[in-house]
Amino acid sequence: MTDRSADSRPKTSARPQILGLTGSIGMGKSTVAAMFQDLGVPVFDADAAVHVLQGPGGTLLPAIEVAFPGTTTPAGVDRTKLGAQVFGNREELRRLEAIVHPAVAEMRRTFLKENADKALVVFDIPLLYEKGGAQDLDAVAVVSAPPGVQRARVLARPGMTEEKFEQILALQVPDARKRELADFIIDTGVDLASTRKAVERLVHQLSSTA
Repeated sequence: MTDRSADSRPKTSARPQILGLTGSIGMGKSTVAAMFQDLGVPVFDADAAVHVLQGPGGTLLPAIEVAFPGTTTPAGVDRTKLGAQVFGNREELRRLEAIVHPAVAEMRRTFLKENADKALVVFDIPLLYEKGGAQDLDAVAVVSAPPGVQRARVLARPGMTEEKFEQILALQVPDARKRELADFIIDTGVDLASTRKAVERLVHQLSSTA
C-alpha cells in the first residue's frame, strides 16, 4: 500500500473519517471493499444504491420512464434498452444522471447519519475521478494492479471482448493518473493475504486519526 496521506485534508466536523474507494475495471475494487466490511468498516456502495433505486419497486422508475419511455418494467429498469439510449450520447446521459445522482446523494447522507458514531466509513465510488466528488472526502484510496493482470481479469468475464474492454478503458481515467491523484494505493496484483494486510494497516491508520 502506497501512502500519500500527507496530502489529504483534515477532517473538519464531528463525523466519521470518509475514505473514497475507487479503481478502474478489473482492478479488484469489489474484493477490497469486502475486506473493509470484514473489518467492520461500513461501506456505501454507489453501484448497489443505483441498483436499488432502479430495481423492482425502485423509487426512480417513474421518473426514468417519463424521461426514457419504454425502458422500465415491473422488474425495474431494462438496462439493455436504457443503455441503448444513453450510451455514447452525452446529453441523454446527463439527463439520466440528473435523475439518479441526487437520489444516490440522499442515500449517502442517510448512510452517514446511520454511521455517525463510527471512526471510519468507506464510499465505494467506481467513477470517482471520472464524475467528480473527491472534494467531499477526507482521503481517496485507489485499487490498482499491473495492466497485464487487469486485462486477464477483465477478459475472463463472460461476454467480454478485447474491443469492449478497450471501449471501457477509453471512458475511464487512466490508472496511472488515478494513482497520482490518490492519497493511498492498494495493490491487488499480489496475493490476497498481502492485499488484506494492506487494508488492515489502512483501517488502523485512518481509524486512529479520526
